[in-house]
Amino acid sequence: MEVLKVSAKSQPKSVAGAIAAVLREAGEVEVQAVGAGAVNQSMKAIAIARGYVVANGIDLICIPAFAKITIDDEERTALRFQIEPR
Repeated sequence: MEVLKVSAKSQPKSVAGAIAAVLREAGEVEVQAVGAGAVNQSMKAIAIARGYVVANGIDLICIPAFAKITIDDEERTALRFQIEPR
């Protein structure tokens, strides 16, 4: 499964386009976000992506979970959003 990493400075429309493209091609995608700003941009992107794929007959769902990741040799808690068709 492809993992898209989102930051607080990511553009939601760009991330949404990437989510839609991967979802159409692979059938599922994972989005990772660390911090409130990144989570905010991720959720906006997921909502926008839902509109992008509805024309293809895809009704996406989002399954949130916590994940431990390492950034600069430091363990951080990220939010992971698994996105797949319903």
